Amino acid sequence: MRSPLLGLTSLLLLGMALAQRQVTVQKGPLYRTEGSHITLWCKVSGYQGPSEQNFQWSIYLPSAPEREVQIVSTMDPSFPYAIYTQRVRNREIYVERVQGDSVLLHITELQDRDAGEYECHTPNTDERYFGSYSAKMDLVVIPDSLRVTSIPQTLNKVERDSLELKCEVFKSTAQHSHLSISWYRQKAGEPPVEVISLSRDFVLRAGSTYSQRQATGDIRLDKVGETTSKLTVYNLQPSDQGEFYCEAAEWIQDPDESWYAMTRKRSEGTIIHVQATDKEFSVRLETEKRTYTVGEPVEFRCILEAQNVPERYFSISWAFNSSLIASLGPNAVPVLNNDFAQREALGQLKVAKESDNVFVLKIYRLRLEDSGKYNCRVTEREKTVTGDFIDKESKRPKNTPILVLPLKTSISVEVTSNASNVLEGESLRFGCNVRSGFGAQSRLSVTWQLVDKQNRRSEIVRLDRDGTLQPGPSYTERSSFGGIQMEQVRPGSFTLEIFNSVKADEGHYECRVTEWTRMLDGEWQMVGERHTSMPVSITALEAGFAVTAISRTPGVTYNESFDLQCIIKPHYPSWVPVSVTWRFQPAGSTEFHDLVTFTRDGGVQWGERYMGFRTRTAIEKAESSNNVRLSISRASDTEAGKYQCVAELWRKNYNSSWTRLADRISNLLEIRVLRPVTKLQVSKSKRSITLVENRPIPLNCSVKSQTSPDSHFAVLWYVHKPSDADGKLILKTTHSSAFEYGTYAEEEGLRGRLQFERSSSGGLFSLTVQRAEVSDSGSYYCHVEEWLLSPNHAWYKLAEEVSGRTEVTIKQPDNHLQVNQTQKNLTILENQWVTLECLVTNRTSLSSQLSVEWFVWKSGHPEKETVARLNHQATLQYGDLAALNDLKNRLHLESPSPGLYLLTIQNATVRDSGAYDCRVEEWLLDPSDRWYKRAEDLSGLTTVTVKQPDPTLQVDATNSNLTVMEKESFLLDCNVLSRSSQESVFAVTWYNLKAKEGGGRVEEEEQEALLSVGLDAVFSQETSRWEGRLRFQRLSAMLFRLTVLQAGTADAGNYSCHVEEWLPDPSGVWYKLAEEESGTIAVHVQGTEWLNSNGDIPQDVTNLCEREEQFPQLLPSQDQ
Repeated sequence: MRSPLLGLTSLLLLGMALAQRQVTVQKGPLYRTEGSHITLWCKVSGYQGPSEQNFQWSIYLPSAPEREVQIVSTMDPSFPYAIYTQRVRNREIYVERVQGDSVLLHITELQDRDAGEYECHTPNTDERYFGSYSAKMDLVVIPDSLRVTSIPQTLNKVERDSLELKCEVFKSTAQHSHLSISWYRQKAGEPPVEVISLSRDFVLRAGSTYSQRQATGDIRLDKVGETTSKLTVYNLQPSDQGEFYCEAAEWIQDPDESWYAMTRKRSEGTIIHVQATDKEFSVRLETEKRTYTVGEPVEFRCILEAQNVPERYFSISWAFNSSLIASLGPNAVPVLNNDFAQREALGQLKVAKESDNVFVLKIYRLRLEDSGKYNCRVTEREKTVTGDFIDKESKRPKNTPILVLPLKTSISVEVTSNASNVLEGESLRFGCNVRSGFGAQSRLSVTWQLVDKQNRRSEIVRLDRDGTLQPGPSYTERSSFGGIQMEQVRPGSFTLEIFNSVKADEGHYECRVTEWTRMLDGEWQMVGERHTSMPVSITALEAGFAVTAISRTPGVTYNESFDLQCIIKPHYPSWVPVSVTWRFQPAGSTEFHDLVTFTRDGGVQWGERYMGFRTRTAIEKAESSNNVRLSISRASDTEAGKYQCVAELWRKNYNSSWTRLADRISNLLEIRVLRPVTKLQVSKSKRSITLVENRPIPLNCSVKSQTSPDSHFAVLWYVHKPSDADGKLILKTTHSSAFEYGTYAEEEGLRGRLQFERSSSGGLFSLTVQRAEVSDSGSYYCHVEEWLLSPNHAWYKLAEEVSGRTEVTIKQPDNHLQVNQTQKNLTILENQWVTLECLVTNRTSLSSQLSVEWFVWKSGHPEKETVARLNHQATLQYGDLAALNDLKNRLHLESPSPGLYLLTIQNATVRDSGAYDCRVEEWLLDPSDRWYKRAEDLSGLTTVTVKQPDPTLQVDATNSNLTVMEKESFLLDCNVLSRSSQESVFAVTWYNLKAKEGGGRVEEEEQEALLSVGLDAVFSQETSRWEGRLRFQRLSAMLFRLTVLQAGTADAGNYSCHVEEWLPDPSGVWYKLAEEESGTIAVHVQGTEWLNSNGDIPQDVTNLCEREEQFPQLLPSQDQ
């Protein structure tokens, strides 16, 4: 397997978890037949990257289960191996993408070599490998053993014959499988129609075309052998013509428990011809005549013409004006509908079957309403084996109309009314008088009808012949409330009254009178009918309805009054209800709201939003009209705006409900309420003041004139700085004497330093800024607002003015700082102390604090360096220079008196030399308790020179001669006669100077160091010639001795010592102060030949020995 996950066992991410890629493939093993078209699905989930993933299919053949054979890929056309390349190119094998992460592998014609283990692989698009990237399944290819056979033939049948066809289905599959068998009928050029089928689950089901015939038993499918089934069709119909064939499918259950049709085959067909029998029939309808008089009988005969009628089944239905009257089934039992059933029960009507071919409808006594169209419908029905009937063909003849004429009458009718034109809401009164004679046995029925302008007729009320009063459907409710009244004033005279008329009542009012007479059988028969009408027009109430608003005072001043008139046209009678509403849109608003309403019943309703108007507003309606006047007193801004009146026309309905017929909106009336003319004047005078910080800043604002003695003022104090575009608000005192601090006061911390006053006269305002600071400098001015109390007791701003400016300059105290400028020169020796003086001779303020800083200029340095600094808070800080030479620990600062500062350098060194001065800063406390530097001054220079001691080193320079015997010792003394300091130490070195011989003469001297003793008493390394023969002694602080043992002739020469004087500086570092050379000691070494002739030691040697015996301490010790 080519999975990139080889070796990857797990992926652990700290703090987060990633989705795991999962590839799934159709579950196997799958069994499929050779030559069939198969599909295998594969999908991936939990991936990262693009939504469209790629897929690669491979197979592992049973002959080489470890070897991968590549088939097809969605991303690489060269992916297939050679054995599959041609099939992929020919689309015999291809991949169908169902979704971005799901595909189907298609093999259109399965081959035996396609069996094996299939692998679906998805190339990685994730950031890291995590999950599964492929899945496998097994495919088994089995032979197609399904065989379907049926004898091909052509059969000629007659309608209602039976048909039997057989089909043999055989399979030899080793796996467990099921068979399904289906029979189809197909006509040329049409798709096949399923007749009946036996599913793989042994369920028998007919196709939709044959389902009803299967239910009646005309279609059957039976198994007649191990592999043979039989189709039986009873009662063949002409529609059964065509080719019949059977189709079988072999099904196998996949591992996911779904069933799959491995193969499907059909048999050869049988051609069936069905000859139809003659079943045509016709129907006709007969009656004697077409015109009748009320009370006459009529008979309709429906005649059926067809072959073999007794052997067939027919049903009959009768219709009048397309409505069903009655129906007769094959059993000839009539079923009547609605009113005709009652007439049949009373013996007035009869429906019957006269013979197999004739059906009769008879009405024994016609009525006027029997005029119309009559017809019959004949339907042939088929009886099934279960005894049920199925409708087949249906036919009917043309309609047969008849006319029923009424009996004639001699009455005449006259209509009268109270007016031909009325105003909507007035009553209508009509009279209907019947003239000429009508018999004593006659009775009259009267109907009032309205025909409107659209020629629509509606019944208002009807008075039956028996005296029953019945309102029309549209007037039933109106009549129940008494809105419609009809009376019989006397025989032949009738009245109609309509109260509270409406526009819809306009039209022609018709009185229709019908004369009735009783027949011998007791039934009432209509003799005749007469009618006449009268037009009535109704003027709508809203016709010409209009409203106008007027005012003679469009502009008023505070506390004045104004009137508004709402004029209603036309002039309506007092009973016509009109409501008038005054609406108000305040100035600056865009919405109207109801102010007050004069209701239709004469009441007054105030709007909720303007209840305050009630105290200063009066509304009045004229007695002779619907005009409404609105009067407003003590006008204020609240009443300023646009006014509008709205009139609504109402009608009271018959049921006491109200209908709004119309509403009209008047023109707009704009009322301007003007404020008083202001007289405010504020002083514009300018002034400039200069103050020292911490002093108060006095600011004044003077009102020179005001509009009213009752005026109140709001004063806003501003300051303008040169850096600002506009002034900044310091303090605001409102007209109600409330204080509001501005943003400038908050930002600059002025709240605690502001003091506001107003004079008793009321026109002078003062603002004092306490403890002034330099930052308070600027241009100050006041902004005055004049406020008055409006008529509705609300304060309003009438005017505003700005004062002149006060230029304020705040300065710091004058600088008086002075430091002594005297120049000094000081010379001292190393390790002595030197004191530097910094004297302040004058200062700006006694409460100030001083900061003192000392500097030094040194030779070779371009700038001066800080030595130490004492700030104004008495904190001592050292400069970088103080860290060198241990200067920090050698500095001492003191201030013995105010203004005098002394800096002492202890144990001075040469490196402390330089020109010293001090810089003094004077710090003052500002009004906000913040320290600031007011001034600074420099002192004169003090030049300090630190010298090392003068060298006074002196070494004994006396030259001497010394003769010693061979093998004896000799002494080399180095005597320091004087020193420069008692603190000094010495480094001593002894040298041997020998003459070098060449050609029998002395050419030069050769210097050789015997021994060196450093100032730290460390000895140098002895050379080989002197090794073990030198002894060193320090006899005193200034006397050093070197003893040479075992002298030899080679030791003869000139010897001297070299002395270096070293001193420590104040920091403990040693330096060489001086050096001196001693005199020369000429040493001669004699062999034994120097003994006298007597073998005695010469006297000078004896003297040397005697001296050594007298001063044994000078002899070298044994360990040196």
